[in-house]
Amino acid sequence: MIESFLKDYLEIDVVVGRDLKVFHGYFVGLMEEEEKNIIGLEEILRENKAVGTNIIGINGLHKVHGHHQLFSQHCKEIYLVDKADKRSWQNLPREKYPRPLIFHDGRLVLLPTPLNALALFVWVPFGFVLSISRLLISLSLPTDISNPLNAFLGMHLTAPTMTKTPHSLYSNTSKEFIHKSKGILYACNHKTLLDPIFLSVILKSSSLRGVSYSLSRVSEMLSPIKTVRLTRNRDQDARTIESLLNQGDMFICPEGTTCRESYLLRFSPLFAELAEEIVPVAIDSHVTMLYGTTAGGLKCLDPFFFLMNPAPSYTVQFLEKVSGSCTYLNGEKSKFDVANHVQGEIGKALGFECTKLTRKDKYVILAGNEGIVSRK
Repeated sequence: MIESFLKDYLEIDVVVGRDLKVFHGYFVGLMEEEEKNIIGLEEILRENKAVGTNIIGINGLHKVHGHHQLFSQHCKEIYLVDKADKRSWQNLPREKYPRPLIFHDGRLVLLPTPLNALALFVWVPFGFVLSISRLLISLSLPTDISNPLNAFLGMHLTAPTMTKTPHSLYSNTSKEFIHKSKGILYACNHKTLLDPIFLSVILKSSSLRGVSYSLSRVSEMLSPIKTVRLTRNRDQDARTIESLLNQGDMFICPEGTTCRESYLLRFSPLFAELAEEIVPVAIDSHVTMLYGTTAGGLKCLDPFFFLMNPAPSYTVQFLEKVSGSCTYLNGEKSKFDVANHVQGEIGKALGFECTKLTRKDKYVILAGNEGIVSRK
C-alpha cells in the first residue's frame, strides 16, 4: 500500500522496508523479522546500482543501523529525516502533486492522529444513533416534515431557489418538445448512493425512477426510489431505459460509479441516444469524519457511514436542458458529443476536471476487480 502510493504520487523509484505479516490473506499488524528485510534491501540496492550510479537514499533516524550501512555503500547521497524535520512539514497543495490523486479508498476523512482517533471513537456511538434517526425520519415521514427535522439534526441540503417547477423550467419552445412522449432524464454526476434520494426530495417527486450499474440489496431496500439494475448488456440496458422513460421522469449517473475528488469520470453515451430531454444535474457532497463510499468494503454500509457524520452536506444544481435523441438522430451531434457536453457543463458548474477514466479503471486500481456488486 505504501509502496504503490510513494511510487505513483511522490515519484519514488524503489521503496525498502519491513513488510507486514500476513495470515490467510489478512494483515495481522506485526512486522516481518529485520534480518529478512536487510537481505531483501541489499538485493534491491545492488540491482538498482547496476542500472545507474546516481542513487539517492532517504532514510529515517531510528534504531535500525542496517539500513544506514547499506545506504552508505550503495547510494551517492543520503538524506536523513528526524523529528524536527517532520514538525516543519506542511501539506503539499493538490495542484503541486506530481500526479493527480483521483482514486482512493478507506472510510476515514480525518488524518488518524491520536487526537483525531480519540474524537472518532468518542463520536461513533453518537453517530450510529444519529445515522439511524436520520434514516428513519427520511423513510417514514413526508418531506415537508422530514427536511426540517434532518436540518435540525445537522444535515444540510442546498439547492437553488426556483420560481418554476422543474418540468416548466426545462420545457422547450421548439416543436420537438411541445408534445413530448417521454419523461425528462436527469443526468447526474455520482457522489454517493444517496444522490437519487436527495434529487427526489428537491423535485418533490415520489414517482422518479432510476437505474444503477451495481447496487447492494440492502441499499436497494433502503432507497425510497424505485431503482432498476442495469446488466451491462447494451441492447438490454437500452430497452430498460427506454421503458422507464416511457413511464415518466428518471435519473441516471452516466459515470457508473462514485468519485470522491473534484474529477468527473467518463460519461457513458447510452443515455444521450435514448432521452429527448436531458437535464444535467451537478451534485456535490461534503463530510468531515467518514466517507460514505467504498470500493473494497461493504457497499450496504455506505448510507450509514455518510449519515454518521456530524454535519453532512449536499449541494444540487439544475443546469440548462440539453437536447438528446432528436439531436443525435438528426445527425447534428453524435451521442458522444452530447455525453461530453453534459459532462463538461457539470464540470464547469462544480469546478471539477473532466477525465476519460471509467468505472473499470477505478475498481481495477482500488479493488482489483471490475466493480460488479452481487445481490446479497
